[in-house]
Amino acid sequence: NNEIKGGSMHLIQVDSVQRWMEDLKLMTDCECMCILQSKPISIEKEEQNELILSSQYSTCDNLQLLLKRAWIISTELTRIAQKLEKNRWQRVHSMTVRVNCHVRSMMNEYSTFSRSSSEEMHQLEKLLVDKCSEFTAFTERCLQTEDEEILKSMKSCVNETLTTVAQYFGQLIELVLTQEAQNLLRQIELSGSLYVTESAVSSLFSLAQEGAHLCRIIAKEGGVVALFKICRQDCFRCLYPQTLRTLASICCVEEGMHQLEKVDGILCLADILTDTSHSEATHAEAAAVIAQITSPHLTFTQHLSSFLENMEEIVTALVKLCQEASSGEVFLLASAALANITFFDTMACEILLQLNAVKILLAACSDKHIVDTPYSRDQVVTILANMSVLDQCASEIIQGNGVQLLMEMLFEKSSSGNPAEVAACERVQQKSAVTLARLSRDPEVAEAAVKLSCIPRLIKLCRSPTERNNSDSVLVACLAALRRLAVMSPDGLEDSDFQQLVKPRLVDSFLLCTNMEESFV
Repeated sequence: NNEIKGGSMHLIQVDSVQRWMEDLKLMTDCECMCILQSKPISIEKEEQNELILSSQYSTCDNLQLLLKRAWIISTELTRIAQKLEKNRWQRVHSMTVRVNCHVRSMMNEYSTFSRSSSEEMHQLEKLLVDKCSEFTAFTERCLQTEDEEILKSMKSCVNETLTTVAQYFGQLIELVLTQEAQNLLRQIELSGSLYVTESAVSSLFSLAQEGAHLCRIIAKEGGVVALFKICRQDCFRCLYPQTLRTLASICCVEEGMHQLEKVDGILCLADILTDTSHSEATHAEAAAVIAQITSPHLTFTQHLSSFLENMEEIVTALVKLCQEASSGEVFLLASAALANITFFDTMACEILLQLNAVKILLAACSDKHIVDTPYSRDQVVTILANMSVLDQCASEIIQGNGVQLLMEMLFEKSSSGNPAEVAACERVQQKSAVTLARLSRDPEVAEAAVKLSCIPRLIKLCRSPTERNNSDSVLVACLAALRRLAVMSPDGLEDSDFQQLVKPRLVDSFLLCTNMEESFV
């Protein structure tokens, strides 16, 4: 797996107390609304205008509030279904009242900052409010009877109403978010102002961070087309990094990729990467888009035919970016794009060889300010592993002291214990062992690896589960590398190591090593 971990990643997991504190305001608002029977307090017209005016300056905050409210309603509906299953009618009713109030609060909140509201939305709002009222009335009637048979027959009606409420609610949220995306894209389309365009792109980026569903809505409404239009106008050059970052988020979904293909997005990215007048930040964000659209995890890259047409100049520009990177983050984005491209097409490895990429990457690894995390080393070793299938790669690795680097990567350990970092360290260990196994076809590489004591390190990784963080993929790669080196240097192994780790079938050695885990625990 080839993953990029960056600061911009959207994390949904938060401390439970913090979550409660954030929810508290919404919950108490809701209880107030219950007491007021959902009747809004009217305010003076001037104050209303003032409120709407001030809210325009915080579209992101308003959308966050809306999404938060939607999340609470969605959670409550799920909990109602659970309580209904257990016939907890008192709880079902009180939660139904609460959902009713939350729905009305959400509509009131949205109407204060929404600039326009369609007839379709008004109809959906009315349908949802009516159905919520019907839902509350149903559950109240259920409280007033204790007859099991009547309750049983009413339960199916309540269930049906709950399903309809959830359906209307989902449709309304979809419509609201679509309308917001349309508003932002209209601003980008009609405005020639730098400030307005920057604000709209920033809001689009915030929306895209909320997940794949939002990205699909933005792509469907023409977001990719609008953003590439910005990237083709010199007057918006200072917005390129932000615009490209938003594009990278949206292109994680198939709809975004189709749009990118339609507007010749690859050609635009190639032009940006090869234009030396652009800033390093712009080049880095263009690399991030390339990394996203060539990700080996995506199943819908087959239609990127235009990528092959521009691959040589893109790869050349990315290698240059790796060589000239002024920070670890820039190197990470450029190397991640290269790593993905080596999965995407084997011709890329041959281009990399011609460009002396091995030498450049190995030199970067010796600079701790540039290759400063396991994530960066993961990208480098991915490129080396994919290039190592080419026979000419071995001499390049030896010349750049690459065997030494691969040996060091076998010792990769997480300093923080962070799960993502631990996983990256496992990938580094696994891929360095895979690269060693492939390169050791060349006697010169095998000899260098033996001299650097690779065999004892590989044995330790096989025999000690803690050294490989109990990773099976690291174990398999180390067994394969050990067997390749044992052929070239049979004297480097103790007899017991040979009998247990080399002589049996690989699957038997694997089972032996995984069983060692149990005896150590």
